[in-house]
Amino acid sequence: MAKPNTKGPSRTVDIFCAACQCKLFKYRKGGKGALIKCFMERIAQDHTERLGECPQCHQTFAREAIIRGVPALKIIGNKVRCK
Repeated sequence: MAKPNTKGPSRTVDIFCAACQCKLFKYRKGGKGALIKCFMERIAQDHTERLGECPQCHQTFAREAIIRGVPALKIIGNKVRCK
């Protein structure tokens, strides 16, 4: 499979925890669909202390994975909100 576009899209979205509304990170998202995976190289600002865990309520919202040969976070369903 092809690797994701390294330049990435210019549009950024804010990702919040669904439970406590804490800001998790700012992500350069492409397309209109739901947020299923986040490539590490596209995260513009990271507000988390541990990867895949909310800093405020300590809920796990994602798992580390290798997708298309690139490190990424696989989002667990309904654990985050995009704005």
